[in-house]
Amino acid sequence: MTKAVPVSARAELAPSGTLRVGINAANFLLVSRYAAGSEPHGIAPDLGRELGKRLGVPVSFVVYDSPGKLADAGKTDAWDVAFLGNEPQRASEIAFTAPYVEIPVTYLVPQGSPIATIEDIDRDGVRIAVMERSAYDLFLSNHLKHAQLQRASSIDGSYDLFVQEGLDALAGLKPRLVMDAEKLPGSRILDGQVTSVRQSAGTLHGRENGAKYLREFIEQAKSSGLVARLIEHYTVRGVSVAPAG
Repeated sequence: MTKAVPVSARAELAPSGTLRVGINAANFLLVSRYAAGSEPHGIAPDLGRELGKRLGVPVSFVVYDSPGKLADAGKTDAWDVAFLGNEPQRASEIAFTAPYVEIPVTYLVPQGSPIATIEDIDRDGVRIAVMERSAYDLFLSNHLKHAQLQRASSIDGSYDLFVQEGLDALAGLKPRLVMDAEKLPGSRILDGQVTSVRQSAGTLHGRENGAKYLREFIEQAKSSGLVARLIEHYTVRGVSVAPAG
């Protein structure tokens, strides 16, 4: 049984009477089905629906084609709750929950590459394709000291950039890199992980009661098995339920 929702939390999370849920359609692991003009389906949208159900309000989806655009839209009060990667650069504007799923990030290298391990990547002259303003782009921008990031506006675009420009590596979510490797004979995915993308829910700062309830909702969604059931329902491989926050 779930606890009653505090009136203050409902008022802060759905001030208009409708919960506006921001979704990043580019993350195919969390948004399994979406077409313009229709509602999205997947782990993240379904969590948004469940949140609206518990708040006792209708849900409307605000869908973006990149995580950067989703994050930016919070500055204009375009959504009430968003589902996106929890990174320090975003936390200054978004009050995040603990993650509900974690997705490993690593590199794909082309056939014949002398790069053998993740530790070999951060060297002068190494060029890495990445989706701009993705959670892993934000991480790599902060941590790489020598290698150069070359950015594309989409996940598909980062793969095309990697292939067409003959770059040394493609950074990305491991489940997606597995798919990319199948299209590129002789390519290799480097063992281990650079980081993991911590997919969380968030609301805007200043909504303390709403943020508190949102954190409790995510923890309950994990502990009750809801997140695990959604992963199974949508047959999503390569993600895991995040530990308790």
